[in-house]
Amino acid sequence: MMRVKLRTLGIIAAMAVFLAGCAETQFLIHTAKRVAKDDNTTAKADGGYYKIGNPYQIDGIWYYPAEDYEYDETGIASWYGAAFHGRKTANGEEYDMNSLTAAHRTLPMPSFVRVTNLENGRSLVLKVNDRGPFAKGRIIDISKRGAQLLGFQNQGTSRVRVQILADRSRAVAARMQNRETLARVGSPITVDKLPKASVSAEALPAPAGAELSPNVNSVPPAQGTIPNTTAPTETAALTTSPEAAVEQVPVSPTSIFVQAGAFGLFDNANKVRASLSPLGPVFLDQVLVGGKDLYRVRVGPLADVDQADMILNQVVGSGYPDARIIVD
Repeated sequence: MMRVKLRTLGIIAAMAVFLAGCAETQFLIHTAKRVAKDDNTTAKADGGYYKIGNPYQIDGIWYYPAEDYEYDETGIASWYGAAFHGRKTANGEEYDMNSLTAAHRTLPMPSFVRVTNLENGRSLVLKVNDRGPFAKGRIIDISKRGAQLLGFQNQGTSRVRVQILADRSRAVAARMQNRETLARVGSPITVDKLPKASVSAEALPAPAGAELSPNVNSVPPAQGTIPNTTAPTETAALTTSPEAAVEQVPVSPTSIFVQAGAFGLFDNANKVRASLSPLGPVFLDQVLVGGKDLYRVRVGPLADVDQADMILNQVVGSGYPDARIIVD
């Protein structure tokens, strides 16, 4: 009888140990799921998600989204505001015309770009979270607030340089794609090392005469004060919102051209030049790209954006659908 009781007690004890082990395992699994869920929520706190997207066609033109961390282009910027305010962007965020965002045809969403106004030297970091612009002669569409700080809200367009911030864009892409890994339940949580972004800027007031939007989160300091800002930490580099810091940089005079195309053979380029000569001054510009000589056919220089738009439409109508406006 005593042996039966001892055996029963032993079974009960073993079951208790087993159940305790199961409970601990369940707790660890639940904890791992909770950590993953919380991290996922952090990565998508603004409602958006990381997106590159498939090739798409607008008005007969194909666009090919890609991770291009060497992107650096000059051209014409435009801005968009109240008509789109509150709508969903291409990566699921809500468009806020008072935030520092932009639309681009092919860059990943989100990614970060530095846009420099080549007419006044103002430079600003913007987050790309939408697709566009789809007007043929534009390379980026900027939020209303961004246009105000860059100083071209009233005129509507400006000559700009757009450069991707590679380290910061890679870091946010890594975070939003959930590259954080759990090796196994109960093991330490490891996070892939992310690159640091180092950005130095000065906060400047909006240019004279610019209309300021109400309820703006970040308002520039009063006229004449230019406080220094420190470089952001790694944590700041992983945030999905840029800082409202305008940097004043030196710029040189630029000209506007319409480039019909770049050709590997001189004879082909010369034929295009001849066919476009009725439109205005056309010239060949020889450049070395990837170890190969290319001959660019350009119309210009042109007086302003309006004339460039007109010439661009004529060049496209002449059979050169890849023509674009160039600022050089």
